[in-house]
Amino acid sequence: MPLDQLLIDVLACPIDKGPLMWFEEEQLLYNPRLKKAYEVRADIPILLVDEARDVGGAEHDRLMAKAARGGVPETGSAGRRPPAEAGRSEPEEPPGQAGGGPGS
Repeated sequence: MPLDQLLIDVLACPIDKGPLMWFEEEQLLYNPRLKKAYEVRADIPILLVDEARDVGGAEHDRLMAKAARGGVPETGSAGRRPPAEAGRSEPEEPPGQAGGGPGS
């Protein structure tokens, strides 16, 4: 059974707080930056640092090749702004509105 989309949107690696890759067929959440794998058991992600599994070079390459073929979502999208908004600052006030008070 797939993880709930809301859960995928909020999950992050407990070590570096970055996104994880969700390999549904393998019931595995993977952090390619740290080469750490977290199992999903009975639809529950086991994100305990002590239970993370180190991934060797060959398995890392296999997982990354699988991700490159597509269909491997990344977690944590709820905490990231879309690229179009990433460079924007707060909206500017309309001209004549700065300062706020009468006579300013």
